Amino acid sequence: MLLALLFVPLERAFPLRPAQGAFRFGWTTDGVHFMVSHLAVQALTFMTLLPATALAQLWQPEGLQTAIRGQALPVQFLEILLVSDLTQYWIHRAYHSVPALWRFHAIHHSSRTMDWLAGSRLHVVDVLTTRGLVLVPVFLLGFAQPALYAYLVFVSFHAVFIHANVRFRFGWLDQVIATPRAHHWHHAVGPLDKNFAVHLPLLDRLFGTQHLPPDGAFPEAYGIAGHPVPEGWGRQLMHPLRCAGA
Repeated sequence: MLLALLFVPLERAFPLRPAQGAFRFGWTTDGVHFMVSHLAVQALTFMTLLPATALAQLWQPEGLQTAIRGQALPVQFLEILLVSDLTQYWIHRAYHSVPALWRFHAIHHSSRTMDWLAGSRLHVVDVLTTRGLVLVPVFLLGFAQPALYAYLVFVSFHAVFIHANVRFRFGWLDQVIATPRAHHWHHAVGPLDKNFAVHLPLLDRLFGTQHLPPDGAFPEAYGIAGHPVPEGWGRQLMHPLRCAGA
């Protein structure tokens, strides 16, 4: 409710595509993805924490954890952002380059419109593996809970913002933090296979995957060429399995 109350008025006040509207094509599918993710949050949280908690039973670098927790909380927050985004960057690239993984990630890229709700279109396998693996280094390094909570709040809003239907252009900040323009290019019809970093564009520059046209333009169209993914939450849940059996 908080995300809706924040982003729906924001998109109406500063729309990138004014004619798109809140009830655009595919909004019901994305709405179900959104509701399922939040109704199943306890189960999803338990599953995503399993890899980190299991490994923590085998390896506890207490000296390193003590040193990390001794740092200032803003420093820990930035370190969590770097560690998590570096991990997610390579997971994200794998989902684009490995055909068996792409079948699941294609669900996310199947949305033909970009707005605050489009970021919720994620297959449960994509959600569990990405979040679960990202949390492994974060938990093993032993960051203080306030820094971790600050990161989780930031991610909750930033992940929605970069999908939003807003016309903001941030200039030089495009090189510092992921913005809607950068992530919209990641969702351009293709897939484009660029801009894999969810938070830090430095990673895309470092690994040669950044795409930001100098004229400040946004993509003309989104989705996957040919639109091979069906609409509807249930059909999207089964689509990767049907593709595998084809």
